[in-house]
Amino acid sequence: MTTTRLPLFPLNTVLFPGLVLPLNVFEQRYRALVRDLLEIPEDAPRRFGVVAIRDGREVATTAIGLPDPTAPSQAGPAAGFGPDPMRAFHTVGCVADVATIRERPGEDGGEGGYEVLATGTIRFRLLSVDASGPYLVGEVEELPEEDGEGAGALASGVLRAFRSYQKQLAGARERTLAGGQELPDEPSVVSYLVAAATVLDTPTKQRLLQAPDTATRLADELRILRRETALIGRLPSVPAAELTRTPTSPN
Repeated sequence: MTTTRLPLFPLNTVLFPGLVLPLNVFEQRYRALVRDLLEIPEDAPRRFGVVAIRDGREVATTAIGLPDPTAPSQAGPAAGFGPDPMRAFHTVGCVADVATIRERPGEDGGEGGYEVLATGTIRFRLLSVDASGPYLVGEVEELPEEDGEGAGALASGVLRAFRSYQKQLAGARERTLAGGQELPDEPSVVSYLVAAATVLDTPTKQRLLQAPDTATRLADELRILRRETALIGRLPSVPAAELTRTPTSPN
């Protein structure tokens, strides 16, 4: 088993391979992480690991911009996650490959932050967490993507179901579905695109991320899409979440 160490960026969302991730970095621990990434030559990979939070806060209660005078002072790499971060995070995450980092000046001479744009690349299993430095670092094992049995046929069925889901969702929101949108046909790409673009809660998205192979993920998505499409058709309205919106993390 080959393992590696990655800086960790816990979020209240699930990152999938191929998904673009914008981050607005202002907490001290994550500013330190970004500064270390900037020390890496531009022609070398600048990577960190994203794990979904199972129990805890994405932003420490006393972080800059979120004053809470009633909360106990929180500092350090594991602030908001409890004494054992391994219990606070889902153990399957996704490597994020940084595309751009833009420094943002602070207001009134204060310390600024960074705007980071990254893309999910490959899944990993989190084996341990080191909280001894300025930010969390995980020992991780990369997880290869296996096709599984019948992935190609399942991908075709999922694409048809996803189109129906999109049309039903657009109709429920009284919106027009943009025409000419091209969807991929590579089974693993289809599985991650649909997982990211379907309006689902974090535990369900996490279950899709950690599926043992592409075929299993696609089969689960087919059931979900059929259920959600039928449900939307019976409801007078749906929550106002954008179909493919990826919110910028406040960090």
